Amino acid sequence: MSTEDRSLNFIEQIIEDDLAKGFAQDKLRFRFPPEPNGYLHVGHASSICLNFGLGLKYNAPVNLRFDDTNPAKEEQEYVDAIKRDVEWLGYKWDKELYASDYFQELYDWAVVFIKKGVAYVDSQGSDEIARQKGTPTHPGTASPYRDRSVEENLELFEKMRAGEFPNGAHILRAKIDMASSNMLMRDPIMYRILHEKHHRTDNNWCIYPMYDWAHGESDYLEQVSHSLCTLEFLMHRELYDWFLDQIYDETKTRPKQREFARRNLSHTVVSKRKLLQLVQEKHVTGWDDPRMSTISGMRRRGYTPAAIRNFADTIGIAKRTNLVDVSVLEFCVREDLNKIAPRVMAVLDPVKLIITNYPEGQEEWLEAENNPEDESAGFREIPFSRELYIEREDFMENANSKYFRLTLGKEVRLKNAYIIKGESVVKDSEGNITEIHATYDTDSKSGSGSEASLRKIKGTIHWVSVPHAVKAEVRIYDRLFTHENPDGDKDVDFKSYINPNSLEVITGYLEPSLKSAVDGEHYQFQRLGYFCVDRDTNAEKIVFNKTVGLRDTWAKIESKE
Repeated sequence: MSTEDRSLNFIEQIIEDDLAKGFAQDKLRFRFPPEPNGYLHVGHASSICLNFGLGLKYNAPVNLRFDDTNPAKEEQEYVDAIKRDVEWLGYKWDKELYASDYFQELYDWAVVFIKKGVAYVDSQGSDEIARQKGTPTHPGTASPYRDRSVEENLELFEKMRAGEFPNGAHILRAKIDMASSNMLMRDPIMYRILHEKHHRTDNNWCIYPMYDWAHGESDYLEQVSHSLCTLEFLMHRELYDWFLDQIYDETKTRPKQREFARRNLSHTVVSKRKLLQLVQEKHVTGWDDPRMSTISGMRRRGYTPAAIRNFADTIGIAKRTNLVDVSVLEFCVREDLNKIAPRVMAVLDPVKLIITNYPEGQEEWLEAENNPEDESAGFREIPFSRELYIEREDFMENANSKYFRLTLGKEVRLKNAYIIKGESVVKDSEGNITEIHATYDTDSKSGSGSEASLRKIKGTIHWVSVPHAVKAEVRIYDRLFTHENPDGDKDVDFKSYINPNSLEVITGYLEPSLKSAVDGEHYQFQRLGYFCVDRDTNAEKIVFNKTVGLRDTWAKIESKE
């Protein structure tokens, strides 16, 4: 659904109202401001699509700004990963910026705050400060250092900046209102001492601004018009505006913070802290594990940028948080891959089929359509021989009348090939079928136009020629958590819901056209699902990840429970 085909969301309506009141469209500017303390996840994807989508809609610039104010948790690796993710989603930022670009301006403003009497150095410990905060129904109490003189505050703050104090010795607080009903307004912290090396500024600073102080002022310095945050920042808006009040110049654009609700995804977690825990405790192979809700994980699994953008548009922007079923995302992925993925044949649970009346040593190359959804995709040739692999579930020795795949005494069509009839089976000592013997109708070749080829056969199965088959490692992924909302029960560790069967590694057999497949390519394994070439592929081994099935099998499973 294009933006032209739907009504405005409430964020767009806010912008339209501002424009109607005289705000100049050429002053619109948006930003996506991640903290580089982890990899981006599906929730960030919605925010990326919102901000950059607004930029496209209004022909307005969008900044990519890294809120890098906590060097203890931030790394260049995360900066690089975030940039890759935004670019992969199809967006271009106007300016690449960092909160650390503004450390000097923020410091200078803090000095102005002290001189104005609206900031002071507090020398208490964190426990004392927390006790003095009060509760939502009881006001806080003032710090004994709240009325320090301007001169003393300036001297202490300068020494904090010079590195003369250890971590935790002092903080700089805004002097607002210890009785405010909004606890965030009860003299919030602006700066803390942190002797940590920063990924950009090295050891040049040992005091770092808090998020609430740095965020709005960064927006102001960049002249962002609309600062869009998730709903948990609603209570922060009053503080955002208070900080701006102290420095605002009426000749400049004043940023407006507005909030939208998170869209949580079922059967996963999107907390960076919990995602990091999954990585560090090796429940997954890394941030880009295809079971992860990270953008890099979804990319590796085979999700497409178009599918994620369409998902973000489908779920929309709302004012209330809700849980979106992961099947909605999978539907969007399936819908996009159906249009673009070439069709190929692969067998993942093989049993050998021998066509006894097909000449030994003979082979022929049959024509197959690459993608019926795309006429320009053309055709390819696939080899056919006397010995084939078929899926084990496509044969049943004793089948009822409603079974339309291969069985003894009945006919089935081999896709793009011939009609065959099951004749007999070979079993091992334990009774397992090791070979199926069949005969074929020599005149029934698909597309030949013969009368035999036009016979109506109810069942069609796929296959791979044994002598031409390409062996591959195939990773079958399932949902990482068995519970639809692993964060829902706060008394239960979310890791207790980890699905022990979220990954199965098997050996599959592929048609030879896939021998040259490269990392990131998408395919539909006919009748099985959509698959993507994994980056672990090399000259000795090709690796495929299952992206998504042809239909939502979880809906059937859950309906039975």
